[in-house]
Amino acid sequence: MGRTELREHIFKLLFCREFNNPQDMQEQLELYFGKMEGISDSDREYIEKKYRAAAEKLDELDEQINSHATRWKTSRMNKVDLTILRLAVYEIKWDEEVPTSVAINEAVELAKKFSAEEAGAFVNGVLAKFVE
Repeated sequence: MGRTELREHIFKLLFCREFNNPQDMQEQLELYFGKMEGISDSDREYIEKKYRAAAEKLDELDEQINSHATRWKTSRMNKVDLTILRLAVYEIKWDEEVPTSVAINEAVELAKKFSAEEAGAFVNGVLAKFVE
């Protein structure tokens, strides 16, 4: 599985967390991975590790996003865009394996795929503030 596809699964799990209690997420992870046919152990480990690392920092991620998003607060953002931003900011700030430009580009692509038409520009605009 390529990094783009792995990132998409991490995004989906972070999004799932928006609708489940944190203590229920282990069960949700098992259900999610149970529906994935042929996933390798290394891909599952990668997805779960990155999901958990980002999920542990949700409060910090929201603080970072709130401090960089002009005239927007996380409480007003739709859940898809917020989840994409959280994942991208996690990668920019804490994931040394992912170059900043890749994190931003992949976030814009996720927004184009999973959100509204203007979401790519919104996500790009917020994330651009992280590199200024």
